[in-house]
Amino acid sequence: MSKRQNHREEVFVKILEAAEIEFGLKGYNGASLQHIAERAGLPKPNIIYYFQSKANLYKQVLDQTLMGWNDLFDKATINDDPAVVLDSFIRVKLKQSFDKGVASRLFAMEVIGGALHIGDYLKEELQPWFKSRVALLQSWMDAGKMRQCDPASVIYMIWATTQHYADFEAQVLALSGIESLGDEDLQRIGDTVSGIILAGCGLSLPNTN
Repeated sequence: MSKRQNHREEVFVKILEAAEIEFGLKGYNGASLQHIAERAGLPKPNIIYYFQSKANLYKQVLDQTLMGWNDLFDKATINDDPAVVLDSFIRVKLKQSFDKGVASRLFAMEVIGGALHIGDYLKEELQPWFKSRVALLQSWMDAGKMRQCDPASVIYMIWATTQHYADFEAQVLALSGIESLGDEDLQRIGDTVSGIILAGCGLSLPNTN
């Protein structure tokens, strides 16, 4: 990759990171390209050059968030061990909530507001993915690898429980009497959340020793 390409990629990432924070703090309507540019330390014309409009930049931030959330579960097949796959999925989602809480809260605000900017994504990309993962869970159930239950509800439960630690971070920290969540919290919460969800599916926590 040339120096020019490297520079373009660095600027692109810097803008996305600044936009994620600005949109997360102020929502779509409250954020401005000028404030995003100031947060990124760049001239406003740079933002327009790379993303054309606030709407397009907002959609890019959301797309980046969504693409990173479900990668692990994406690769699972009927031949895999559901306990290993679901446990790993839960723990990765929890870590993402710990590390990228702003992105999760931004997505939550967008959906609560009616998903005006990602409606096409939900229907055209996430829905087919979701149906394929529901079918995978059902295939594991039909093969006797896990207890029969509603596969869609299992996925919703994983999303809701893991993202709670990002979307309601202020409440979690206040009730816990701490300033931030660390690696020990991640392990403890992961063991509890994964253990309960897996048990409901007739599975046990995989042996990680």
